[in-house]
Amino acid sequence: MDLGLQGGGAHGAYAWGVLDKLLEDGRLEFEGISGASAGTMNAVVLAHGLLERPGVDPREKAREALHSFWLGVSQAGSSATAWAQTVFSWLNGRPTEYPVWHDWMQSMQQWMMPFSQPPAEINPLRTVLEAQVDFERLRESTATHLFVSATNIRTGNIRIFRTHEITLDVAMASACLPWLFKPVKIDEDFYWDGGYLGNPALFPFYYETLTSDILIVHINPIERAEKPVLPGQIMNRVNEITFNASLQREFRAISFVHKLIDEGWLKPEFRERLKYPLIHSIRADKALYDLSSSTKFVTDWHFLTTLRDRGRDAAARWLEAHYHDVGIRSTVDLKRDYLQRLPNASAIRS
Repeated sequence: MDLGLQGGGAHGAYAWGVLDKLLEDGRLEFEGISGASAGTMNAVVLAHGLLERPGVDPREKAREALHSFWLGVSQAGSSATAWAQTVFSWLNGRPTEYPVWHDWMQSMQQWMMPFSQPPAEINPLRTVLEAQVDFERLRESTATHLFVSATNIRTGNIRIFRTHEITLDVAMASACLPWLFKPVKIDEDFYWDGGYLGNPALFPFYYETLTSDILIVHINPIERAEKPVLPGQIMNRVNEITFNASLQREFRAISFVHKLIDEGWLKPEFRERLKYPLIHSIRADKALYDLSSSTKFVTDWHFLTTLRDRGRDAAARWLEAHYHDVGIRSTVDLKRDYLQRLPNASAIRS
């Protein structure tokens, strides 16, 4: 099957858990992997871990690689985390909670960014990824089709980088949030985070892989029952809607293709040219409902492993309920679950 991995900062550890469980289960093969931002990090580390090595189980190697990557993320972010918590605690005379000090850090960044924006070269993720992934070997691999999305600043279009094009700079461009890092230059153009236009991009699967099954691992909740009122709640919901928008549009296109085929609108000779995508998803509505966008910057190891465990649990439930449907039918109703409002939004929390 193909994998679509959403981005979402540290919340990508939830997808790590999903992948860890799928690898441990061992029944699914991954033909194509599409990712944006943190989804790109998971995709690149997963694909590199799955490369053949004499005497090594590729699935176990991939699990080890993902664990090592996220541990590196935690270690790279620990000094900044400790500093921010210490300063904020001193200013307020009390311990800090993740959303509080991260909202403070984000507000400070808005004041400082016009005067001193950090170069992409000092992104701590760069060091972690560079130490773990042999990009030259990855580019030569034909085992897994990688599709990494980035946003071209000049054209406003998405660019999809294929396996043979993926470098460290490409991975960093896919995860380049413009208010944190300077844009990454590739060839003659500059790029920002791929999540703005493809989170993840599914359309490469239609043309470049053979399987019809696509499993999307969500990071951003699709629906929330409560109306946001406070500024932090509003910004959190705006963040979720923004980074789900491109995926929603792709689902609408897939639904239209399903309609054309199911209702016989196509001549037989044209029908044979179209792939009928079978869509599956592991959503984050329940698992990450209690988190806000501010925690996407939290790199505490306990927090990351908590998200990993939630991802493992979600994947285990999906495997039990839907593994037998793979290759046969979609396990989501696109119109009901994504393109129309759910009849009872509060049921998500039950």
